[in-house]
Amino acid sequence: MSESGKYDVAVIGAGVFGSWTAYCLQKSGARVLLLDAYGPANARASSGGESRIIRMGYGADEIYTRWSLHALPLWKELFAQDGCPGLFQPTGVLWIAHDQEPYALASMRMMQDAGAKFEKLGPDEMRRRFQQIFFEDGAWGIFEPDSGVLMARRAVQAVVTQAQKIGVSYISEAALAPSGGGRLSEVKTASGQTLSANTFVFACGPWLPKIFPNLLGDRIFPSRQEVFFFGVPAGNAQFSTPTMPTWIDSKDEFYGMPDLESRGFKVANDRHGEKVDPDTQSRIASPGAMAAAKNYVARRFPQLKDAPVVETRVCQYENTSNGDFLIDRHPDFDNVWLVGGGSGHGFKHGPSLGEYVAALVLQGGASGSVKIEPRFSLATKQSTQNRAVH
Repeated sequence: MSESGKYDVAVIGAGVFGSWTAYCLQKSGARVLLLDAYGPANARASSGGESRIIRMGYGADEIYTRWSLHALPLWKELFAQDGCPGLFQPTGVLWIAHDQEPYALASMRMMQDAGAKFEKLGPDEMRRRFQQIFFEDGAWGIFEPDSGVLMARRAVQAVVTQAQKIGVSYISEAALAPSGGGRLSEVKTASGQTLSANTFVFACGPWLPKIFPNLLGDRIFPSRQEVFFFGVPAGNAQFSTPTMPTWIDSKDEFYGMPDLESRGFKVANDRHGEKVDPDTQSRIASPGAMAAAKNYVARRFPQLKDAPVVETRVCQYENTSNGDFLIDRHPDFDNVWLVGGGSGHGFKHGPSLGEYVAALVLQGGASGSVKIEPRFSLATKQSTQNRAVH
């Protein structure tokens, strides 16, 4: 335990990574401070917005498949504690694959090894079960019946609420970048506060390269991502649960979700957009991205060809060079950890990542019983993007 008036760990950033890290640290016996400049899952954050997919298929990536499997019951447990079980929507997830797609084939092998439930669907079965979706010749599917959607913004806020109930202190403050090296004893905030702790975890998502520009300015790539919600026909249940699943089209790199909570039918392009600043980028959707989404919807979901766009969102990913997370010590500070690089797929893993980071911080990392996963190390983060994790 820390000395009087000092925290064991200060976690900077109350997105999905930071909030779960703070929660898991406190459950492990640490005295924890959590802070965020704009608030948990705020509109500028990569953890903001309405919804995120939780799925088990990850190609041959065992670590992410097993982390997803481990995370889902922990999300459900926390939502039950918060009295909000509806923050997980069990829509099922349908992968639309094509021909002998290596990623899809590897996903099935890995899910089978890990014990994840899935069904392989041929083209005729896909067309019978999902008549509202157009499938090309050669298309086939993987259906994950237990997967679905996490209601993102409220899910993160639920984690922070539960973290406070077990003793985490939360404040809304912007932390300033630390200087020097060796052992960090305190950080300053924009309002002039001084915050002391034995260890600091910077889980700042797209703000990591702004706080540590020399170290991460060319290793974390915040990208603009645009999301569209299409209005479904009145009285038409084909685009709502349980008839319509969450879906991922790996060939065209689009994904989407059914009409949840009457917000509209969500469609987004998973390709990385232009590099942006999370503080200042425009949150107004671009005509080009809207046209691309409309064209895709007209082809894949013919009944929605003329559906109106009822809402748009602009957020950002914070990508590492290949999509693996960044979880490692700061090379200049003995007691500073860097946690980020969600790369557009990290949200679902929050509970698993929180447990992992808490164990690293409390047991010493390289010198302790819990070791840093080499794929998450700073040394593997390059300055040129070559996306390998989806």
